[in-house]
Amino acid sequence: MQITLPLIERKVKQLNLRNKKVLVVGLGKSGSSAAKFLIRRGAKVTVTDILEEDKLKEAAQGLRKQGAHLELGEHRMESFVDCELIILSPGVPKEITPLKKAQQKGIPIISEVELAYRFCKGKIIAVTGSNGKTTTVSLLGKMMQKAGYKVCVAGNIGKPFIELLNKPRTDYYVVELSSFQLETIEKFKPDISLLLNITPDHMDRYPSFSAYAEAKRRIFLNQTRDDMAILNADDPACQTIIRELKIRNFLFSRQKKLGIGIYLKEQNIVSRIEGQERIIIPIKDIKIKGVHNIENIMAAAAVGIVCEIEREKMRYVFSRFSGLEHRMEKVTTIEGVTFYNDSKATNIDAVSKALQSFDNPIILLMGGRDKGGDFTSLAPLIKEKVKLLLLIGEASGKIASSLSGIAPIMFCRTFYEAIEIGFSKANPEDVFLLSPGCTSFDMFNNFEERGEHFKREVIKFKNQRKDNAQETII
Repeated sequence: MQITLPLIERKVKQLNLRNKKVLVVGLGKSGSSAAKFLIRRGAKVTVTDILEEDKLKEAAQGLRKQGAHLELGEHRMESFVDCELIILSPGVPKEITPLKKAQQKGIPIISEVELAYRFCKGKIIAVTGSNGKTTTVSLLGKMMQKAGYKVCVAGNIGKPFIELLNKPRTDYYVVELSSFQLETIEKFKPDISLLLNITPDHMDRYPSFSAYAEAKRRIFLNQTRDDMAILNADDPACQTIIRELKIRNFLFSRQKKLGIGIYLKEQNIVSRIEGQERIIIPIKDIKIKGVHNIENIMAAAAVGIVCEIEREKMRYVFSRFSGLEHRMEKVTTIEGVTFYNDSKATNIDAVSKALQSFDNPIILLMGGRDKGGDFTSLAPLIKEKVKLLLLIGEASGKIASSLSGIAPIMFCRTFYEAIEIGFSKANPEDVFLLSPGCTSFDMFNNFEERGEHFKREVIKFKNQRKDNAQETII
């Protein structure tokens, strides 16, 4: 099987947008960037959002100046059925009534990612999965740069894909995609698709796990035998897809040896191609913590092999990558107790992977807004590793009832209170871990804001301990 892919210029039939009536639904980052792109291409753009203008002030004013018509505070049915194309932001469910009416009229509904694809040159590496996307995409961006390629990193990680199309020559676009973004692709076809894992997530949006998995699976929808799919051979949902894929695939595994692929052997990440086994990097040389990050590095290495990147360059990047904020991020150590900020852990599997990453006793802080997760699945790990479970936010009652009797549980009103309680029960060398298993939207705007608040409260507590110690000495 041919593993490598030659670098060729992408040729896609572009959409003719001049004077086309286009409705952009949702004025977040994705919708705002799509609207600006459409205006530059000569489209007649209307933007609609259910939020009022005072919550979208800056973005709304900017688009209005550029010539967009804005409808804020409601979705007007007539705008949905009297347009020629709809660009749907990922946060807006496809099931809302105006979109269903537009669909019945045969009006195309696509994502910003699909729109960007229609104008994109250069190869696309698309990454999806329930967990690990942002870390893997960041690794890939650094690895491709180290290899000398012109690379843009985009999508769910930060800058919308469409925003980066104006940059000069780009060899590779590394695009992080959520299930929401994949729901409304049409012709989008990555040269390399990477599926890290599929575990229950967003069960508040999808009717079933199979519906969520099907959305993730759409990353392979338009790929042909000229393209490559990279998948996690250990993940049960991925295993089903691997058996059914009709395109070339290249696998990685943390748990077993593969005939062809990337796997662990004697504490080394190795590749095996045409019977030849070669070390990519020893585990001891990897800086970032966590079993899930071993998988993320394996996935990035698989892309490196497909793109013919020298192992020395991969090793250089993997050994120096220190991780991202809010993802198993070490905050500080207070009198032997080490605090970790894993605010990005917004689903059950992310919490599971975080718990597996520590051998020391854990004081675990969970809670937030529930996404329909099954907290009972954490029971074996919590019983084995957690000495105290601290709960906060809307989901605290559900988590408590799901894990009653598994570990001691205490409810907290604030992060500072949780830190005080947890520290009072901790011994030196214990771990205090914020790994919520929920979204942040009951208390914060996003996981980043939650993580920043947690870090500030930890440092505040540390400083208070120091001040109290000095007063005692005096």
